[in-house]
Amino acid sequence: MNTEPRPVITVRAGNTRISEFRLLHPLPLLYHSVMSHSQNNGTAFFYHPVFQKHKTGWKHPEKQHRLTAIVGGLKQAGLWELLQHPAILPATVADLTAIHDPQYIDHIRRVCEAGGLFAPDDVTIGSPDTYEAALMAAGAILTAVDTVMAGHAPNAFCAVRPPGHHAERDRARGFCFFNNVAIGAKYLQQHHGIQRVAIIDWDVHHGNGTQQAFYDDPSVFYFSIHQHPLYPQSGRAHEIGIGKGKGFTLNYPITAGSTDTDYLRILKDYLRPALAQFRPEFILISSGFDAHHADPLAGMALTEQGFEDLTRLVTAMASEYCEKRLVSVLEGGYDVKALAACVVAHIKVLLESS
Repeated sequence: MNTEPRPVITVRAGNTRISEFRLLHPLPLLYHSVMSHSQNNGTAFFYHPVFQKHKTGWKHPEKQHRLTAIVGGLKQAGLWELLQHPAILPATVADLTAIHDPQYIDHIRRVCEAGGLFAPDDVTIGSPDTYEAALMAAGAILTAVDTVMAGHAPNAFCAVRPPGHHAERDRARGFCFFNNVAIGAKYLQQHHGIQRVAIIDWDVHHGNGTQQAFYDDPSVFYFSIHQHPLYPQSGRAHEIGIGKGKGFTLNYPITAGSTDTDYLRILKDYLRPALAQFRPEFILISSGFDAHHADPLAGMALTEQGFEDLTRLVTAMASEYCEKRLVSVLEGGYDVKALAACVVAHIKVLLESS
């Protein structure tokens, strides 16, 4: 097993970032913090302007303004200055192949290079810069993992796009191209020696791609609470894994109109005892905020307070089992005002627990 983490300390030559292992495509960096090995300065926040180069067309719900609203909300709430802003190292093709078929990865690269908008399925749109943005999105999760594992921060939030949890091994689906959280889980195991990873997915849509990646794997526990029926129509309660992975997938489909109280009860009554038995060494959250009552793509009734309470419950479990080690990754959330408010509530708790 390769236990060497990706290099996270880089030098610059003009606009080109050079790591000791590879020459990377030039990408502008807005934020960089140099952290001492002995410091733990609170939640790390990962954002990069290249995420805005992924274009989806004028009317698509997964739009660029989602991230600008989050950044603006954090600044308005006075949280921006409290966060660490480390530089992001893009994922490599080798990082992606831990989850995705190499031919599929190359196909996405070639389609992007061909230029213009393209639609790999009936709801997903890509553009010439999607491949670059998707590499950086996956890289944000890997850099966040390195940051937490090095002890520079107890937890992190990755404000990335395109999102990831619908992406399957050889197929883009549901606005997603590469499965950021799944790639992060594999990276934890292959490069940091973590044996048990828990993925908690509270996006209102089931994470079919993440479930597929670990359906026969007992070393990754996947929990999803999601509206049903709703896209992608997977995640039934009887879907619990196969082979050695049987019992390590826990789906909780619930009906439209479910509230903060419903979600909190389900996580307390079903997720908490499952994690007590699994005892994860690291927690990843697929943080979709599209269960908010204002979201246009679903029918749940959650509030900002609900997401704050869910975050507090999960950070408590991370404290109990994982030495606080947790990385949260943006998935859905399509009412930009509600999304920004929910992320602010989420990060307030991450900061409190750091």
